[in-house]
Amino acid sequence: MHTPDRPLAHLVLAITLALPLANQALACGPDFNLTLLDNRARTLAEMPENNFVFEATHLAPPIAGLKPVSQATLVIYWEADNENYVRQRERLERDELGRDMAQRVEQLRALDDPAEVETQAGDLPEEQRLYIAGAVAFRRNGEEASGYFRRLLALPAEQRRARSTWAAYSLGRAQAEMSRNLPASDDVTTDAEAEQRRQAHAQAAREAFQLTRQLARDGFPDPLELAAASLGEEARVAKDAGDWGQAIRFYSNQAALNSSSGASSLKLLSGELARMPEAQLRPLLAVPEVQQLLTIRLLSRIGWHYDGQTEAERTLVQLLLSLDEQALPNADRLATLAYQSGQYDTARRLLEKAGDTGLAWWIRAKVALHDGDIATATQAYAKASQAFPEDESWAYRRDNDGYLETLKPHCRVNGERAVLALKRGDYLDALDMLYRSGAIYWEDTAALAERVLTLNELKGFVDAKVPAPTPQEQTDHDEYVRRPVATLLRELLGRRLMREGHYDEAPAYFATEELRTTARQYARARQEAQSRWTDIGQAEAYYTAAALARWRGMELLGYEMSPDFRVYGGSLYRLQVEHQSADGWLSEDEAKRQNNALTDPNRRFHYRWVAADLAERAADRLPHTSQAFAAVLCQASGWLEHRDLDSARRIYRRYVENGPFVEWAANFGRTCEDPDFERAKPRQWEERWSAITALAPSRRHTAYGLGALLVAGGLLLAWRRRRA
Repeated sequence: MHTPDRPLAHLVLAITLALPLANQALACGPDFNLTLLDNRARTLAEMPENNFVFEATHLAPPIAGLKPVSQATLVIYWEADNENYVRQRERLERDELGRDMAQRVEQLRALDDPAEVETQAGDLPEEQRLYIAGAVAFRRNGEEASGYFRRLLALPAEQRRARSTWAAYSLGRAQAEMSRNLPASDDVTTDAEAEQRRQAHAQAAREAFQLTRQLARDGFPDPLELAAASLGEEARVAKDAGDWGQAIRFYSNQAALNSSSGASSLKLLSGELARMPEAQLRPLLAVPEVQQLLTIRLLSRIGWHYDGQTEAERTLVQLLLSLDEQALPNADRLATLAYQSGQYDTARRLLEKAGDTGLAWWIRAKVALHDGDIATATQAYAKASQAFPEDESWAYRRDNDGYLETLKPHCRVNGERAVLALKRGDYLDALDMLYRSGAIYWEDTAALAERVLTLNELKGFVDAKVPAPTPQEQTDHDEYVRRPVATLLRELLGRRLMREGHYDEAPAYFATEELRTTARQYARARQEAQSRWTDIGQAEAYYTAAALARWRGMELLGYEMSPDFRVYGGSLYRLQVEHQSADGWLSEDEAKRQNNALTDPNRRFHYRWVAADLAERAADRLPHTSQAFAAVLCQASGWLEHRDLDSARRIYRRYVENGPFVEWAANFGRTCEDPDFERAKPRQWEERWSAITALAPSRRHTAYGLGALLVAGGLLLAWRRRRA
């Protein structure tokens, strides 16, 4: 659990970085989750990067009454043209108007003269006729198109239900285009007049976009989700006018409606700002939204290269951290930036203005740890945990070694609190904090449950806080769907109970009836191996347990983490946990607990050695000349051949020195028969009789007498049982 070395991840990352023209996505390979307990010092010192999209949605107060976008809002790809929008509109009109009418509308759209549209579309509803004419005019003259859209919007509300949002949005686009494409100043009276006309068109565009949103709020149909799109269009108009603050707010509102266009636009704006010369940028830093946008760009590292932060980004960091205004709306983010840059004095200064946000308390905790003040850090972590909403998510990230983390700050803060709890010996508190993170830090939860808590501590925790799966969850198990952490932890306890010999208690913690039945079969075999009267009976029970341990060992006995890695289904693994020594955040007591929990052998698929040992115990009770003796040793050797060749050979030598000839011995360990315990019974009596007859005459008579007494005793006991 305390294994700071991660050579596999370093190797994968090194190979990836060496590839020319490498993409942002890593190459093929497993995505291992980040664990917090493997390198605790780094966990506490590291401040994860923020998520740009999450931060982008919080740069402005939300606009009430607008619905989040759905699949109707198309995602724009860099290589796409306008055809996707055209096809989407055609499908919508076909569903709304019917196939024949939709085809006629398309024919009218193909005309070049809006007046011709009005002539040919006289039988259509007026809103349809005016909108189609406006769409045709839009291709050649914005002022003419605006006239048609205004006429449509002037109709009584009940006569324009279907196309009002379309008309308002298109009117805004027409006016916005005219504000950007005014004639040269020599075509108008003065430059002042040109600017006046530009501003008039821009204001008309903004009013039209605002009307689009109001119509949607008032219940007019908006199937193309133009209300959300209008935010981006109005943001562009504001940006054209040099109003960076309002442009950023509108794009943020658009992003908050789940529009990828809003977040993408903010990324572009942040890049434009970051590339500005300092003399041009410094006055804009007086705009709070500009400060915030640049800060989240730096915190989310979207401008970084593979080899880290660029020199331009470092200069920008210093420029932002030099701000010394009385009130900084994003002081907590700036303090985070200072901490990530190693400027702890600056972080402390900014934290004085940061208020009581979850992020501010998180950074206060980390600064306190940097100063060696664990008590203050513990208090700050507790306040951070309370301040962060449990459902706040910063999406996923990869750390510097390529490990994947779904970053929920509430869960991450509690995970770091768990590190402090472990150091002071509050193991149950640590487990509780990690368990409540769900699947995010399940590997840490499992390692703590298996290697640090005592069995009684773990059982008490599970019985008190971990609910059993519902009947539906017990029957509906899809191996491709991750099961609830509660189920995983209960089964982890069940396997630990099985490993430690608590066979009667263990089955209740397995989720399915099939696994509970298998656990009972294994438990019964282990118990009968001790309780059966005859050696053959005990051998058969031992072998039954051995076969179950070999073929169902992962489900019945496997460790969730090291050494078996049940968490990955046994197909993948990480570094094995070895003997631990107290160091840093690993206390003496915890190291002792971890070492006591190491299995023997501490090797992957450890239950195969358990199975081989049980099979050898079966062989101990079998006649050496029997087929069963050879068969159980053959199986045991095969179970270890690819994991422990020395042990497999030792078992083979035992067979060679003591066992009978069998036809399949040439392929020992690979081609084995099932043991025939019935045929072994007469062999046992033959071996015992041979042993007696081999004795010297004086001792032979004593053996005969003892044998007679044993037979008589057995007959007497059988008679008494029959009488009873």
